[in-house]
Amino acid sequence: MSKSLKRVAAALDALNVETEIKEVGQALTAAAAADALGCKIDQIANSIILLGLESGRTKLFLTSGANRVDIEKAARAVGEPLGKANAAIIRAQTGFAIGGVAPVGHLQEIDAWMDPHLFNFPQIYAAAGTPRHLFGTVPQVMQRISGSQLTDFVEISK
Repeated sequence: MSKSLKRVAAALDALNVETEIKEVGQALTAAAAADALGCKIDQIANSIILLGLESGRTKLFLTSGANRVDIEKAARAVGEPLGKANAAIIRAQTGFAIGGVAPVGHLQEIDAWMDPHLFNFPQIYAAAGTPRHLFGTVPQVMQRISGSQLTDFVEISK
């Protein structure tokens, strides 16, 4: 078991989340994760990491798999301009590689926002620290454990 996967499992346990971490093979995209789990792409909670351009701190946006972050809406929610975070910054501040960023178990505290569209489903899924592992829970629990604010920051895909 990888260090990242162990850290997520420990965080979920500490947060009293009863869930099964599922190994699904390579799921580098929301579509691949949804196919592996047999769910809708919208039920995948992508962890999108952006960088606060003034603070230098990463920001977490839990986005429904079919949606994309609207960087201007996200910047208004955060209160500072945002840019893309490179792989090295993501790894240094979260402890995760791109494709495996979980909503919990980060190396540093992270400010988080959650796409309200995820509340349209009884069960949602997120990365569990690797691109091969996912866990599921209800949206209310995902919001609680990630410490995220429910905010409109997406452009809805058609």
